[in-house]
Amino acid sequence: MKYLQKTVRNIVENMFKRILKALKRISIGIIVFIVLYFVVGFCCSYIVVSEEEGTLKEIAIFIKTNGKHTDIVVPVCNEVMDWSKQIPFRNNISQDTVYSFLALGWGDKGFFLDMPTWDDLTFGLAFRAAFWLNSTAMHATYYKEMAEDEDCRKIMISKQQYQRLIVFITGRFEKDANGDFVNIKTNAVYGVSDAFYEAKGRYSLFYSCNTWANDALAACGQKHCLWTFFQEPIFSIYK
Repeated sequence: MKYLQKTVRNIVENMFKRILKALKRISIGIIVFIVLYFVVGFCCSYIVVSEEEGTLKEIAIFIKTNGKHTDIVVPVCNEVMDWSKQIPFRNNISQDTVYSFLALGWGDKGFFLDMPTWDDLTFGLAFRAAFWLNSTAMHATYYKEMAEDEDCRKIMISKQQYQRLIVFITGRFEKDANGDFVNIKTNAVYGVSDAFYEAKGRYSLFYSCNTWANDALAACGQKHCLWTFFQEPIFSIYK
């Protein structure tokens, strides 16, 4: 009996040692991943890719932030594009039609619809967003005017560059059988002039709303970060 008890005790002790050893390795792996993530992310964020040279300055676009999230702001209508045809005013609460600018931001649908403020962030929302578990949405907000300040920067681009930006942005919208953007029917809007639309792609630790905005700048040949998850590096380029 004593021999059996000793054998069982040894098996249990060995099992716990293996578990502790495995947990130690996992913990070290997580710490190494986090350190590498932020080191590589920091380095890539502050490597600036220059804008295209020799282009005309014909159309004003803007980058706008709320402190965490970056929007790309475009004119509502010009000779190149009329956004109100694909993003109709009737989808907004106000249904006002007197707007000059449209801010577009891609991101995690859970963040957009279930998190009115950052105080509402939960572990579940953050986990699902970080690991590709949520779908995404496009947030479209109409503005009557747009002025430069610390949170908003104007960028002049050519018509040809603007066309490329349009292709990039519209390519992220989900479309129905008729080719129209799919409006998300929700009360979780931020004001009277915004609406949400179904989007393509997945939010993750490696691709955020700010990464999308940075890629939008790259698509139209403007200064941008090599890669970034956060909005600060983008706006540091356009001080």
